[in-house]
Amino acid sequence: MKGLPSCDTDLGVEPRSTAHPLLATRRAAGTLLYVRKPFVLGLACLLLASTTTTSSAFEIFGWKFFESGAEEAEAIPDPTPYEASLTTTGGSEDLTKDLKSASLLIQQQDKPPSGEAGLIARALSDRERLIAKLYADGRYGGTVEIVLAGLPLDTALERADLPDTRPLKVAIIVNPGPVFSFSKVSVSTIGSDLSSDPSFWGLNSGEVAASGKVLAAERRIVSVLRGRGYPKARIAERRITADHATNTLDVALVADTGPQARFGQVTVSGTDVTDPDFVVQQAMLPVGGIYSPEDLARARKRLNELGIFSSIRLVEGDISGPDGSLPIQIEVSERKRHVIGAGASWSSTEGFGVESYWRRRNLFGRGELLSVEGSVGRIGNESLTDLEYSARVAFEKPGVFGPLTSFSTSLEARQENPDAYKSRTITYDAYLNREFSEQLKGRAGAEVFYANEEDAFGDGDYLLVGLPAGLTFDNRDDKLNPSKGVFAALFAEPAYDTLNSNAMGFVKGTVSSYYALDEAKRFILAGRVSAGSILAPSVEAVPASRRFIAGGGGSIRGYAYRNVGPRVNGEVTGGRSLVELSGEIRVKVTDTIGVVGFVDAGNAYEDSLPDFSESLKVGVGAGLRYFTPIGPLRIDAAVPLDPGQDDPDFALYVGLSQAF
Repeated sequence: MKGLPSCDTDLGVEPRSTAHPLLATRRAAGTLLYVRKPFVLGLACLLLASTTTTSSAFEIFGWKFFESGAEEAEAIPDPTPYEASLTTTGGSEDLTKDLKSASLLIQQQDKPPSGEAGLIARALSDRERLIAKLYADGRYGGTVEIVLAGLPLDTALERADLPDTRPLKVAIIVNPGPVFSFSKVSVSTIGSDLSSDPSFWGLNSGEVAASGKVLAAERRIVSVLRGRGYPKARIAERRITADHATNTLDVALVADTGPQARFGQVTVSGTDVTDPDFVVQQAMLPVGGIYSPEDLARARKRLNELGIFSSIRLVEGDISGPDGSLPIQIEVSERKRHVIGAGASWSSTEGFGVESYWRRRNLFGRGELLSVEGSVGRIGNESLTDLEYSARVAFEKPGVFGPLTSFSTSLEARQENPDAYKSRTITYDAYLNREFSEQLKGRAGAEVFYANEEDAFGDGDYLLVGLPAGLTFDNRDDKLNPSKGVFAALFAEPAYDTLNSNAMGFVKGTVSSYYALDEAKRFILAGRVSAGSILAPSVEAVPASRRFIAGGGGSIRGYAYRNVGPRVNGEVTGGRSLVELSGEIRVKVTDTIGVVGFVDAGNAYEDSLPDFSESLKVGVGAGLRYFTPIGPLRIDAAVPLDPGQDDPDFALYVGLSQAF
């Protein structure tokens, strides 16, 4: 049986047919279907994937964002309107609902096909999809009858002519038939030892014989064999026997490993600006090592993280030679080198904030990135001269000392103007960055920091020379909307103020964790803990912009921005230690709407160690989430339980992604 063509996967796996493998009758090599009692079968798709588009736009309340691509499709020639209904003889309401969801005739009534031939083609496809859905439900004796304007589908196909009445009446009658269960199941392998226990592969005698279980077992068998170094592993034979007298299904699967392989020569195609040798270096495929799909997946991930390719495919060649050499070709398509972006945020306590950037990718053909960034904050809360500004130029170069090490440097000028102080700073830094594993990354470097500041202690100038370093661990499943995993970051920097002859040290750590309460991940608990300490002769010796001050959207929601901490004459000065705690319960009400309840607490302290005799400031609130393709749109409302001077009665926050 020849299936509909599909694209190769990124790892070079052979195209897979979209037709239902269990419906093939001596048409696919090595696949047999035995039937002890005649029954009606039709060609069908098992995996009912919903129709998707390749649009990069998304819509919020009628407004479209990031829209690109082709214009709306042209008008359909000779549209043939119809009205469809689906009925079942037996079966549950849930099954009827699932069948209607799978039916193109039902779901696309508002999109008339082109001509009568188009309607007949849609009906043929529908019959396959509906039988596939029955198979997925373990029903192998069911029938699907489709009647077009009083004519059975097969008759309409022979005549290729339908009555002129419009809209055409389309009736779908489904007899689901009984549910089959697995009876005799066997699994064997040619060329390697795998478990022959059917239950190990999820095929248990007596359980519902859903077709998806058979295909899932096949995929898992092939995946295990590929993981052992057999890239050409396949299911060589599948014998399916349906017994209608007992409503049982016998299954026999035979897998063929093929030869074991080692990674051979790695070549690159599709590069224009990028140096192919650089691509090979960053892929880090172990030439001569035993073939591993995990190595291919890691190589693709590393190349994707460079940010210079729009598509990446790793194509496996033919195994050759006595050592089983398997050549790999990396096919890439380069992204546009110039990028312009913008973002915005708002809160009732901090006002509007806007930012934009220009980036030049692949500057010298080895993944370099040049960025020019700017932002303006507290718009609407301050006069033009007192707004917060920043401008930054940054350069990044991957692969400086091997593929796991990169170099980054930046120059930034910034003005900050919270209620506690006004600061104008210039910072230059340079770092070596190292990837220790997929989850653990670190960096170390040097920094020169100049600040001119006005605060409760008066005016002051600072010139710090420091050696910052940091470690980050991140195994979250989603960076913008995590449902499980841990994020942890630790930062430390010894520094010396050359203008005031003061030595100091900065340390801060943050840990956040996420836990889903249900398998659907609709109820998620999220928590975060942050703590920091500054070793310095006094609070005054530390630049105000480097002191610990809590409050605001990224800290304790409900309180004014950077307004929680030690005070002098009623003015916040900031402190040398910090503790912050946050907890959220996130509930996904629908696929696009979610709600959140949260509690934030924290404080900043004058000494280098927190003084827990001082109570924590607590804020509580709730939020709304609108889930978009680029992350959840966040709206939070918070109330401070112990407001101080300049704190609001409540605060609103709007942004993209979860709060943490």
